Amino acid sequence: MRLPRPWPAFLWRMIKRGAPTSLFGRSLLIIVLPVTIMQIAVTYAFFDAHWQAVNSHLTEGVAGDIAWILQSYEEAPTNAALARISGRAQQTMGLSIALEPGAILPHGRRPTLIVAVDQQLTKALGERIDAPFWFDTARYPAYVDIRIKVPQGVMRIIAPKDRVFATKGHIFILWLTVATFLLTTVSILFIRNQVRAIERLAEAADAFGRGVDLPFRPHGAREVRQAARAFLAMKSRIQRHVDQRTTLLAAVSHDLRTPLTRLELELALSEPGVRVEEMKRDVAEMEHLIDEYLAFARGEGAEAVETVDLGRLLEEVSQSAGRAGAQLVVAAETGLSTGVRPNALKRALSNLIMNASDHADRVEVVGRAAQTGGVEIIIDDDGPGIPEERYEEAFAPFGRIGENRSPNSKGVGLGLAIARDIVRGHGGEVTLARSPLGGLRAVIRVP
Repeated sequence: MRLPRPWPAFLWRMIKRGAPTSLFGRSLLIIVLPVTIMQIAVTYAFFDAHWQAVNSHLTEGVAGDIAWILQSYEEAPTNAALARISGRAQQTMGLSIALEPGAILPHGRRPTLIVAVDQQLTKALGERIDAPFWFDTARYPAYVDIRIKVPQGVMRIIAPKDRVFATKGHIFILWLTVATFLLTTVSILFIRNQVRAIERLAEAADAFGRGVDLPFRPHGAREVRQAARAFLAMKSRIQRHVDQRTTLLAAVSHDLRTPLTRLELELALSEPGVRVEEMKRDVAEMEHLIDEYLAFARGEGAEAVETVDLGRLLEEVSQSAGRAGAQLVVAAETGLSTGVRPNALKRALSNLIMNASDHADRVEVVGRAAQTGGVEIIIDDDGPGIPEERYEEAFAPFGRIGENRSPNSKGVGLGLAIARDIVRGHGGEVTLARSPLGGLRAVIRVP
């Protein structure tokens, strides 16, 4: 049996789902929501405790005056008495009186925006007057038309609206609305200024992660400036570490290649033979391994970002792969360009394409605009593929995934690791999937 969810926990989850996810939206909600609740509470208290009370007194007063007029006319139902009552009502009460002999009360009533006024007037007249009555508060802008059935016909009374209900209530609502709008506008301006500082910090951090040195200086609130200064200090330490590693790798590369060059020279001058050829292959493999290790450790972060045509980039990579013996078909959307580090992305593509061509007869490369923005490059092959549960294992440095398919049969298992590291350095990602050709699909997505 399924137990019912606790109501508070369910309500809290619903609130979290509907709440804004951005800092700007949440900060604005924190300020605007209490102000809105306060305005609603003040408005409700005003209408309930003040405005309706005032209207009740006004309608009761008008109903009392009308009751006096009817009683006075019933005591002496003559034209002279009506003229005398009309003059006194006009002078002291502000009411205009007219008798319509033989008339009947109208049917229906015009709708009004403030229903409470009609309800209060109906109640007050019903308590003071026994005769049938009808009124209209919407026909005239400044007056209320009240009609009472009398034996001689219909007595029509025109009363000013400010005698029936408080006509300045909308001014209070207007001031509340204007105040709420001004407070919200000021809140938006201040919050936007603070959030913008955080957004720029995030942009600088993201750009630094992609190897782009974006100009940035701390600004905003004290806590934001403190976080920005900590980021700049961290950026300086990381950059210093990268520079030191680059210098070290350059020295190691030079020191390792020097004895290898001497070995190659000695082998080239040696008498041809089986053992010499084996030694040459060993030296060539050693050079390849050194290149792999250095490429994985060095990365491509020092290269500048350039806007390149994706079709031309794929064509250059395909030509290089073709010279290495790979058989592939390349297709790319025309006019598609993106900002990348060209040599680094070429290396990533070359690693993936050569990895596919080592294990397949057919390789297809497609470049197109991604649905989520940016570009994506899809590499399909018809090889044996990789089990789905071992996709992530294929990206592990120095990892191998069996005899059927290795990430780099000529190296030490760094091809896919280097490709993913390069693409992630661009702010993108490399994923693996089953290819429609039956083998493996590698997808590069770059923003």
